[in-house]
Amino acid sequence: MQKTLQNFIPEAAVAYVVELLNHDHLSVKIKSERKTRHGDYRSLPNGKHQITVNSNLNPYRFLITLVHEIAHFEAYRNYGRVIKPHGKEWKYTFQHLMLPLLHPAIFPNELLPLLAKHFKNPKASSDTDVNLALALKQFDEANNKTYIFEVPFGSQFKLYNGRVFKMGKRRTKRYECLELSTGKLYLFNPNAEVEVLA
Repeated sequence: MQKTLQNFIPEAAVAYVVELLNHDHLSVKIKSERKTRHGDYRSLPNGKHQITVNSNLNPYRFLITLVHEIAHFEAYRNYGRVIKPHGKEWKYTFQHLMLPLLHPAIFPNELLPLLAKHFKNPKASSDTDVNLALALKQFDEANNKTYIFEVPFGSQFKLYNGRVFKMGKRRTKRYECLELSTGKLYLFNPNAEVEVLA
């Protein structure tokens, strides 16, 4: 596993992560891109535990996602299955596991203050922390996508699944957009990536 991880996370984090994964009943699978999640954790019927992480994530997002899922495993192991998936036990566990990684040898200096702020009260997804999500995206491979907050009012855009929307007004944190085929309104996080239609 160590050799595989070297291809996906910062080198300075490998030994620590391998130590976290050194459990007989825990396996990690690297998956093709999934649009709806970066990774997941599940307890398997045979008593083993499996973590999956998307292969297309940049090293910093991959590391955060992997530790997020390890925190699920650790929280359930330490507190039992009755806890909430992203409740206080998971938050505490995630904070505890991430703390040794918040170091300039692992994360770029521009990410460290955003990570420190995020881990005061970690969310179910780092994507809901707009500032952190945008900072992490600068390390992604270039693509032809536009952030939704950059889409002009009234413009049309489409999602990865082909659904077409018209850009609406900004609410407090999210953007109101009209799906053209159904006439339904949807709210989008500012850092959602879309394809603007000419």
